Amino acid sequence: MSIERIGCGPRMSDAVVHGNTVYLAGHVADAAKGKSVTEQTRDILAQIDETLEQAGTDKTKILSATIYLADIKTFAEMNAVWDSWVSKGATPARATVEAKLAAPDYTVEIVMVAAR
Repeated sequence: MSIERIGCGPRMSDAVVHGNTVYLAGHVADAAKGKSVTEQTRDILAQIDETLEQAGTDKTKILSATIYLADIKTFAEMNAVWDSWVSKGATPARATVEAKLAAPDYTVEIVMVAAR
């Protein structure tokens, strides 16, 4: 089976496609870096929509998601954005954990696996 890399950089790719499975790297806020959890979550989910489209799939085919929050107390704030974005009836398996992220300006990071 072939392997396709999307957004391939020197350290990592935005996504890797193997067969009919799309593995997304951890996405953090670009435009909303340093802003609220709400704004960062919106930014990240918009990036994920773009990456999934480049991979030939969409959010209705997400299999699993792992969400990392710098502060678990922001769980409800992140969920408000997630709930308005996720496709009803096509919600993925999901875990949310508190973790120290790569830089203090990042409060949310999301990793996903999707079918194509």
